Amino acid sequence: MSYTVLIPARMASTRLPNKPLADIAGVPMVVRVAQRVMSLTQSQEAVRVVVATDSPEIVAACQAHAVDAILTRADHPSGSDRLAEACGLLGLADDEIVVNVQGDEPLMAPTLVTAVAALLQNTPQAHMSTAAHTIDTVADFHNPNFVKVVLDAQNMGLYFSRSPIPYPRDNPAQLPNPLPLRHIGIYGYRVGFLRQFPQLAQAPLEVTEALEQLRALWHGYRIVVHVTEHAPGAGVDTPEDLARVRQVFDQASAKL
Repeated sequence: MSYTVLIPARMASTRLPNKPLADIAGVPMVVRVAQRVMSLTQSQEAVRVVVATDSPEIVAACQAHAVDAILTRADHPSGSDRLAEACGLLGLADDEIVVNVQGDEPLMAPTLVTAVAALLQNTPQAHMSTAAHTIDTVADFHNPNFVKVVLDAQNMGLYFSRSPIPYPRDNPAQLPNPLPLRHIGIYGYRVGFLRQFPQLAQAPLEVTEALEQLRALWHGYRIVVHVTEHAPGAGVDTPEDLARVRQVFDQASAKL
């Protein structure tokens, strides 16, 4: 198996300005993300790890730390549009696989990246792959910031929602059985589909839920889901998140 890891990163962030360049133990966050998954190139599982960004500052920061980066247009409405352009700039063929790791996920497990890529490669009827883990508290089940997903018998996504799904009609104050699944924001794509995706019309469900993956389901494309036992480390959206991740890296450095 071989695949390319693409890390989209843009400077605009309302809750955490200049987020990709936020310092984490002396290294910009987007570089930390890339370094986290670059072990996959050393084991020859991934062909390449590339940051795709609209910012010359981010490109320069990556190059300063020996991380590949390419400059994309600044007018992309979504990360998938940026990834589609990146595939063209890198000359990737339609039958190749790319995995999208967000630029604010410095604790992403490399094993999860490989699992998402392998699942897509081994599921020819799927156009995308992603991941999920079980939810074990009622509070998380009802939290609209935690996206839920329901699957069919082949682990294909039936629906993604911010609402509690599947809804336990007979015991609404309890978790359903089997346990519900929380979606993890990592995606594998076949490059040919990724080129088509930005051209698809927005789906009404996508607009309602503010979940871009619903566009694929709306238009009849299939998403296969890897269910992992362990949730990945949380991403960075706020100053509080950044402080928590910095503490993780500081503790790891202290043990060396």
